[in-house]
Amino acid sequence: MIGFYDYTVVLTFMSLVSSVIGMTQAMLGHFRMAIIFLAISGLLDTFDGKVARTKKNRTDDQKLYGIQLDSLVDVVCFGVFPIMICYLMGMGRGYDMAILCLYGICGVIRLSYFNVLETNRQMNPEAEEKVYHGLPITSIAVILPLVFLFNFVVSPEVFAWILRVAILVTGILFVVNFRLRKPKNWQIAVLIVVVGCAAVATLLFSKYKVPMKHMPEEPLVDTDMISCEELG
Repeated sequence: MIGFYDYTVVLTFMSLVSSVIGMTQAMLGHFRMAIIFLAISGLLDTFDGKVARTKKNRTDDQKLYGIQLDSLVDVVCFGVFPIMICYLMGMGRGYDMAILCLYGICGVIRLSYFNVLETNRQMNPEAEEKVYHGLPITSIAVILPLVFLFNFVVSPEVFAWILRVAILVTGILFVVNFRLRKPKNWQIAVLIVVVGCAAVATLLFSKYKVPMKHMPEEPLVDTDMISCEELG
């Protein structure tokens, strides 16, 4: 079998599984559960790098494989998954699609740039930086659960605009070249508690619901009509 299989990639795969399950919940209109699974994906991603670094005898190929795997999973978990949630929650207008496409493009640009930096760092471990260049794409796992709490206190129309602004600004910050200091362990713990509280509040109290309209799509060619004409 191709690939590398050890404990260093377990959390990365668990993060992907969490997002896939969350996508199915979003498609069913269960947005509370979708948001919670997004937060879980973010939590798992927080520790996958720390777990990988505990294995001291990784080969260069294993390290590069981990970089590529992490970014590919991040595209799904923190790129495609949030776009799907926002679209199904009502961001379906023309300008909404522009915002979602921009978010997706910025996310891919950021992850590609991250891969370049990480690959170079593997060649020169002493060059490791203590800062992020731009906003990490995984930050959406913190931002979206917190934004979702606004549906408790504002109308659906106002919430829709808050969601649009949040996604637009977050996407732009992915590619803005500013330095953000990497959080320390206690800061990570605070973020986990805050997002955990937001997830619990969402699960217990949220009533946000978007009517799901499933309209059958008509075929371009009416095969039944053709059959009737042939029989006639």
